[in-house]
Amino acid sequence: MTKDADAFRQLPSVDEALRSVAGAAAAERFGRSATIASLRRALSDARRAIEDGATAPRDAGEIAARAAQLLEQEATPTVRAVFNLTGTVIHTNLGRALLAEAAIEAATQAMREAVALEFDLTNGKRGERDALVRGLLCELTGAEDATIVNNNAAAVLLTLNTLAKGREVIISRGELIEIGGAFRMPDIMARAGAKLHEVGTTNRTHEKDYAEALSDRTGLILKVHTSNYRVEGFVAEVKAPALARLAREHDVSLVNDLGSGTLIDLSQFGLAHEPTVAEAVREGAALVTFSGDKLLGGPQAGFIVGRKELIARINRNPLKRALRVDKIRLAATEATLRLYRDPERLVEKLPTIRLLARSKDDIEAMARALQPAVSRTLGDALETRVVDLSSQIGSGALPLETLASAGFAIAPREKHGAGRRLAELASRLRALPIPVIGRIEKDSLILDLRCLESAEPFLENLSKLAP
Repeated sequence: MTKDADAFRQLPSVDEALRSVAGAAAAERFGRSATIASLRRALSDARRAIEDGATAPRDAGEIAARAAQLLEQEATPTVRAVFNLTGTVIHTNLGRALLAEAAIEAATQAMREAVALEFDLTNGKRGERDALVRGLLCELTGAEDATIVNNNAAAVLLTLNTLAKGREVIISRGELIEIGGAFRMPDIMARAGAKLHEVGTTNRTHEKDYAEALSDRTGLILKVHTSNYRVEGFVAEVKAPALARLAREHDVSLVNDLGSGTLIDLSQFGLAHEPTVAEAVREGAALVTFSGDKLLGGPQAGFIVGRKELIARINRNPLKRALRVDKIRLAATEATLRLYRDPERLVEKLPTIRLLARSKDDIEAMARALQPAVSRTLGDALETRVVDLSSQIGSGALPLETLASAGFAIAPREKHGAGRRLAELASRLRALPIPVIGRIEKDSLILDLRCLESAEPFLENLSKLAP
């Protein structure tokens, strides 16, 4: 008998592994069928290891433990919480805005209970789901009417398709934006069935450019807030009030796409002024579109506010049903909007605003308090320094604005192979039970603490760092 044949004979059967203590525990936790399937995979892996001359588990308990480990890995959610230490507050790749507790509670109730989604409790008849947030949106923006869809791209698509299908949309060349995921304004116009009519140049567009483009083929004038970039120097643009006047004179609609959108003046937190939705409405736009999950600090949503007759047309568009939001997002959106009725306590209750408003002194104090423990955990081979940093708002909002912040710059003391060591450290941090996401910059791993509000969970998580 060969050595390999003897090793194969020592492997337990699936039934033996299932009867072991580890096997029984796995079946209790994950179910009998899933455990049996995992045991077969563990045994198959063991056979391949034996064929390759490698060490393989052979005891029934060891095989069952390996099967349980595989099941544990499969049970780990793919949508996982992370520590966002990138320095970008509204991080598109990390889920954008953190929801307020009021929004979380409202969404949880909507998931757990039957809710009056399209049911009018006053008259007992069918209602409209948009009515759940329409009043709040009108109150906070000063618009005549409002509707909601699943994101701002959908809001722009639906507006263009409703008001300009088969017709021309006049837009400045300097506002033909591209946002994340290769979303380009010309492409969305084409999908909406509208015809792009560019005016002006990349850096300068004048009112006469719009006026000369207007014709009986014009569906609307579109103004797009260039929230994710700035053109500086020899530039000119036509402001919304002038465009609104021109649009009215020619009986067409001005649509102002604010992108991120905000309901409050951010300058009170030391940031540059970003156009508010109420300002855009007052400036005369027939419709204003904006996002719910960026500067507004709510769940992913797109809002269209403006003239009542135009909102009514949009709501009659068959696409509206395809782009509508569900009860969970509606509940969270309503709760978020209600917070704006109490602007004095917005910093306290809305995480996005709180993180943007957080002072550098507060962040630096946390960094200095954490530095000894972080340094001990990472070990003597790495130097952990408290440094001044510049955070970003993120998601295309105020692209030139930064926020004074603080955090750690972590670098290998041995400079040879430093790049590889930093990549390995970043990988180990991502492998933690709650992955820690930073950024590599100037030969250091940077951990910006602006979005870290509680030290204890972070240190507890970091203590599990693999060697």
